[in-house]
This record gives sequence, structure tokens and C-alpha cells, in this order.
Amino acid sequence: MTSSTPTALDTTFNHLQNPTFLQACLRQATPYTPLWMMRQAGRYLPEYRASRAKAGSFMGLATNRDYATEVTLQPLDRYPLDAAILFSDILTVPDAMGLGLSFALGEGPKFAHPVRDEAAVAQLEVPDMAKLQYVFDAVSSIRKALTQADGRGRVPLIGFSGSPWTLACYMVEGAGSDDYRLVKTMLYSRPDLMHRMLTVNADSVAAYLNAQIDAGAQAVMIFDSWGGVLADGAFQEFSMAYTARVLAQLKRIGAQGEVIPRIVFTKGGGLWLQDMATLDCDVLGLDWTVNLAAARALVGGIENGPGKALQGNIDPNVLFAPPAQIATEVTRVLDSFGAPYQGSGSGPTHIFNLGHGISQHTPPEHVAALVDAVHSHSRQLRR
Repeated sequence: MTSSTPTALDTTFNHLQNPTFLQACLRQATPYTPLWMMRQAGRYLPEYRASRAKAGSFMGLATNRDYATEVTLQPLDRYPLDAAILFSDILTVPDAMGLGLSFALGEGPKFAHPVRDEAAVAQLEVPDMAKLQYVFDAVSSIRKALTQADGRGRVPLIGFSGSPWTLACYMVEGAGSDDYRLVKTMLYSRPDLMHRMLTVNADSVAAYLNAQIDAGAQAVMIFDSWGGVLADGAFQEFSMAYTARVLAQLKRIGAQGEVIPRIVFTKGGGLWLQDMATLDCDVLGLDWTVNLAAARALVGGIENGPGKALQGNIDPNVLFAPPAQIATEVTRVLDSFGAPYQGSGSGPTHIFNLGHGISQHTPPEHVAALVDAVHSHSRQLRR
């Protein structure tokens, strides 16, 4: 069962030094547009590469509470970002199901035991969350590390999972894919098996995210990284419906009575924004193909009325341009959304982010230029 809808008293965020991200998630006014980046703790940072070398592997980092805490904080120590995101992977849940997740240096994830037939699907079940205790320990450790001398957190911590459909793609393909042939073959040939897998995945993701909330996550995000590869109709049936199943089970209030915003990001999902407006979430993430002004008009809502906060959506490859051009592109994105809501109630708000994860080849100093441009220009928009 989900908790009841929180009252206004739950959304004051007195426990944070910088609550701008959470305020924007709930369509409250902020002094500037908050910013965080997908994959903000990663290989583009030399300090991350040093930590990974010490840990010996990606999973060595992700499964060790102290290393996970260390790398989560690295980008916050370098840049004035407005949120931290748990260092982990979207595929920890199927790994806990016994599929054998591994990462080779320079390669993507692989499963030793892909799910490709009726017998394998029949064996799937929601994993024992104790197998994922290393994730929850990392959440608690990061929250402690973010706590300042006055007892308040520097910035909020985001927990996350892959979406049921995205997990299914990896579970069936056994790795990343260019054509999604195997998973789509199952979808079209045996939709009953696909629905069975997605049901287990959705209930697993909900349990996983709720455990992250119990451990201290202050917002949660569902990464539907591969929803955009589906046909119209198939997206609604096999991706969005199961994201909705996750959202229906999520806790709305944390252990200290604070509201827990929920974010849904579907890469390639811009065509279905109007459909996704019906999801029981607070924020919709957008990739770089979506026009922010159009998205605001479609799903951003009105003052003191229903609507979604929007998150995104600069092309990550902009970060390879010179800093002056980065600033120009930042201005274009912020101006496209327009002036965010500035009243005392609720209204259209924007969280700046990349349209997908940051590239490992990104120059770190270009990220500094991005952060500075977002904070400075978004303040000007509020004058």
C-alpha cells in the first residue's frame, strides 16, 4: 500500500541546506534552475578512474559501501551540483535474480544466464532484497556523508532503478543490443511470457526503490532507457503500463515524514508525453529531441493546478564544444522552457539535466562551464 498524500508541512525541506532540486520536483519556486547530470559520477572524472582502479572493477565499486559513497560525492566536491545520485547500476535487480551480471573494462554489462524461454521466465521471482543490501548500505552511508555540521544535508540524494521494460531488454538479450531482436521476438511471439517477466520486474523494482527510500533516498527515478525502441501501442502496453505498476506501489513519504518525489525518464519517449502525463509521478525526464516549450505547454501544467515538473534536456555532446558555445546552448535550453514559476504555490518548473548520460570522454572543465551557465542564466530569467 502507498502512503497518503503528504501535507504542505512535509515539503518545507528544512533538513537540507540546498533543497532546490526537491522544490523543483514538486513544482515549487526556486531562486535558480537546479542541475544534476545523469552519470555525473563516472569515467570522465580522473578521481573516479582512480577509485575504480583501487576497487578493481565497476562491480567492485558498486558493491562496496565506502567506494560507492566516495564516487557519489566526487562530482559534488568538484561542481556546485544541486543533487547527488546513488552510484549503482540499473541492472542490480536482475543480478539479484541470479542472472550473473558482469562488466568488462571498456564494455557494457553482460548476463551469464539470459532469459529466453518459457522455463527461464517461469523461474523468475521477486528477489530477496537482502541480496541488494549493499545498495541500501550505500544509500545510508551517502546520506551520512552528505550531512553537514548543522545536521542538514548538503543536497538531496536520488535513488533509482531501471524500468521493468529496460530490465527485460537486458535480461533477454543478455547484453546491450543494436536491434532488440531477441526481446522483441519474445514480445510479439509470446506476449504472455513478456507480461509475466514484466510483472515480476515491476514488483521487484517497486520493492527495491521502497527499500532505497527506507535507507534514506530522498527522491527516486525510473530509467526507461529503452522504452523509445518500442512501436506506438507496444510502448503503452509493455513499458508504460509496468512503469505505472511500479509507481502505484512506491512509498510517498519517507521515514521522517518528508515527501519523496518520483521521476520517470524514457529515452526516445517524446512522442508519448501526453500519455505519460497520466503517470502517477512528479517529474518527467526528457531527452534532447524534445522541445521544452512544447513539453511545458503539453504536460507542465498551470499555476496551482496539476502538471509535471520537467527534467532535461541538453544534448550531452554539447559538452565537447568550447565553453562559450556550451553557454550559448545552455541559454537556448533555458529560454526554451521559459521563466519558471515564481509564486508561493505550485506551477511549471524545470530541472536542468542532460538528455542522456554524460560521455566518458567529456572534459571535466566543460562540465564546470555548463554548471556555471545554468546557474547564472537561470537566475537572470527570474529577475
